[in-house]
Amino acid sequence: MLPDYATYDQALGLDWYAVDPNLRFLLDRHLPDPADRAFAEEHVGRFGTLVGGDVARRAEITDKHGPELRRYDRWGVEVDEVAHHPAWTANKSDLVRAGFVGLPWHAGRPVPAVVTASLSYLVSQAETAIYCGLGMTAGAADIVERYAPDSVRDDFLRRLTSLDPDEAWEGGMFLTERQGGSDVGANTTRAVPDGDEWRIFGDKHFCSNVDAEVFIVLARPDGASAGAGGLATFIVPRVLPDGSPNGFRIKRLKPKLGTVGVPTAEVTLEGARAWMAGDTRGGAPGQVDGPREGPRRGINKMMEMVNGSRFGVALMGLGIHRRSFLEGAIYAAHREQWGQRIDQYPLVRETLVDLLVELEGGMALTFECAVATRAASSEDDGRLLRRILVPLAKIRATREAIGAASQALEIFGGNGYMEDWPMARQLRDAQCHTIWEGTENILCLDVRRAMRNEGAHDALLARVERALDDAGPHRVLAPAADAVAATLKDAREAIAHLETAPTDVQLLHARRFAYLLADLAEGALLLDEASWSLARDGDARKAVVARRFSNRRLVTSRVRGILDDDRTALDLFDPIVRYGQLDAADVAA
Repeated sequence: MLPDYATYDQALGLDWYAVDPNLRFLLDRHLPDPADRAFAEEHVGRFGTLVGGDVARRAEITDKHGPELRRYDRWGVEVDEVAHHPAWTANKSDLVRAGFVGLPWHAGRPVPAVVTASLSYLVSQAETAIYCGLGMTAGAADIVERYAPDSVRDDFLRRLTSLDPDEAWEGGMFLTERQGGSDVGANTTRAVPDGDEWRIFGDKHFCSNVDAEVFIVLARPDGASAGAGGLATFIVPRVLPDGSPNGFRIKRLKPKLGTVGVPTAEVTLEGARAWMAGDTRGGAPGQVDGPREGPRRGINKMMEMVNGSRFGVALMGLGIHRRSFLEGAIYAAHREQWGQRIDQYPLVRETLVDLLVELEGGMALTFECAVATRAASSEDDGRLLRRILVPLAKIRATREAIGAASQALEIFGGNGYMEDWPMARQLRDAQCHTIWEGTENILCLDVRRAMRNEGAHDALLARVERALDDAGPHRVLAPAADAVAATLKDAREAIAHLETAPTDVQLLHARRFAYLLADLAEGALLLDEASWSLARDGDARKAVVARRFSNRRLVTSRVRGILDDDRTALDLFDPIVRYGQLDAADVAA
């Protein structure tokens, strides 16, 4: 069991890996190979002190000293340079050296996805803005490695994955335009063939990490069809080899509510030199992947990066959720009112317990995305499971982060609303992530698309059934298992109804249905974790978490739960929030 939170002065300066037993639990759970687990301990472990210390301290500075656009040099020449506070560049340098981006290319062995997810989760507790830029760098490196032409691939990839901050490049992604937003099919940015290259013309409206060196850009080749199917993915450097701008002009930096450190801009591309991702032209200029077929599947390459980014944004939500719980737990252990610590009062105890229960549900769902393809019965099942879990994880983790930041801020009382305390920034930053890489509405429609086009829900329902099978031998899990089984029945009934409902009714219920699937997935995966924990060491703490989650999310309580007399927050507060072991017999009783 962890020490009393009152022994910590604040979250800053702590080893955030050491004080997070649930993260270590998930690594144990998902990395059964001792070599993989040792690798995770080495790399994830060292990030705990890095991000909990210097990175988190500097993040407080960069939030108050955001980037500035330097339009002209002293000779009046337009340069469009972004100037950062030294704290921002120091954080990026530390993370680059630590391998936050380059680890998969420099580890000398395969890096489990759960390891990179853990690093992202830890960094997001310090600042999601810094993760935005470096996370897109990893996505850009992946696109470059797979789709860039031979003439630039090796040099670009070496720079994007370098562990040397002096030579490392960063990546960005330009999708949206003012008139299109989520409707990328309305994009008007043009790509004109120019020998073996392309020239890009148009305006992009939300360009994060705008001072990166390489951008992945969505544009429509001349002659391609209208709509999303006519779009293609391009690799665009910000500057030319001689250091001059590559037809690239920053119009302004956005005045954002949160995620202040990462510069987001409006950009005009005026004939920017570019390469189409996976360009295999064999006919006349403008013909891609065969004569007259246009940029076939071109948008899919961009969506690969978008889906990876959506997973990353879910991890951002989890990071803010975890930071909010930790800050709230420490403050509540120090703050005294009416003669005792406020974490002794039932309402505060219930708030902290439920913050942690919802966090562990979100982590169960999101980390399953990282292991889905490895742990599934077949590669295709794993792909389909990840396909539907990623949008569900982003929906749930980012929405819950806003609530977690708000509740933790309220634990601080008036201090929580002040910018010199830690919670105001968490709340401002959290609001961004329900929007980044697709609003909640868009993600709900993506869940529907995954079901209609790929039958991805079948993989999810099968995963739930496996969790129920594993829970069978454990009596202490019976209440939670019954709730999951009942919700599984509800989900099947909803699927059958929506399959024949009018389209407008299907769309009307898309959010309710996505929430239902998210609840079901989290409940089942918590149940699965509880089964594993009981089998490994007889610990019933996860069983209590699964039961509490199912009571809150899966069961309709009488009289708003008042008649249920659930004393979890009162009697089991310490073992839940301080991660103590529980005996199954005591929990069952």
